Amino acid sequence: MKIAFDVDVIKDLGITPMVRQVAEWGYRYIEQSPHPQINPFYKHPKASREIIAEYKKALRDHSVELSSFICVYRWSGPDELRRQAAVKNWKRLIEIVVEMDVQVINTELSGDPNQPEICEEMFYRSMDELLPLIEREGLRLEIQAHPWDFCEENNETVDIVKSFRSDHVKYVYSVPHTFYYDKGKGDVASMLRYAGDDLSHVLIADTMNHTRHCRYIVNPPGVDAAVHQHVGVGEGEVDFSALFATLRDMNFAGQQFKVGGPPIITSALFGYPEKMKFQAVETRELIERELLQR
Repeated sequence: MKIAFDVDVIKDLGITPMVRQVAEWGYRYIEQSPHPQINPFYKHPKASREIIAEYKKALRDHSVELSSFICVYRWSGPDELRRQAAVKNWKRLIEIVVEMDVQVINTELSGDPNQPEICEEMFYRSMDELLPLIEREGLRLEIQAHPWDFCEENNETVDIVKSFRSDHVKYVYSVPHTFYYDKGKGDVASMLRYAGDDLSHVLIADTMNHTRHCRYIVNPPGVDAAVHQHVGVGEGEVDFSALFATLRDMNFAGQQFKVGGPPIITSALFGYPEKMKFQAVETRELIERELLQR
């Protein structure tokens, strides 16, 4: 199992200081989430020769590797021109991933919850074009459900993943999305088991249960938006005891996938850069203690 750090919270440091910081916190792997100089949200990847060269050198110098990339594009529409542009972005991102010797891409469905049927149709249209390329390049594509998407729920998204019947397509369980995944119940054990052998990646952060009365107050009422957090473990309401117990019972840490190697567990803490100097280390140590018995 690879324990990675999502660098979104420190992306403003610059490439080399970002890698150095991750190494100082004791991580051996980086999950490269959207970065304005590499793989920005929704836009065409940038990743100049200079940036790639700097990144590779920083990884070598600090004995850190890339576990995976996160990319977020409008490949589920609902606008067809945006979908076509997203597929173009995907193809360039795949070239960058291969250039960086990475085998795993973590992504979202990135559709519109108000048009789920159209977005699902467009998602499969995009996959018809992209999956042969992903398989040819030997990559593992991991899909997560996300708040305010055409599919927000765990079991339905797992069903989408399994529908491809491909060793190259797996599932990401994002812990801070837990209460969207089963409409507020928070039954992490049941959802992890539903994913089963297709669970290849877990994102670690806590969140509040947005379905509880007055957990969040949004004015005006009925705003078409989704609210969640990626805070430190213990600062929200996720049942982490059940989460780690289930992952141990599933032997998540000991798995080896046909494509992309071992599973990944990522520290995905956002919103409080000032807390990272202790939360990044505490989260890594928690994962090691719970899943690697260190």
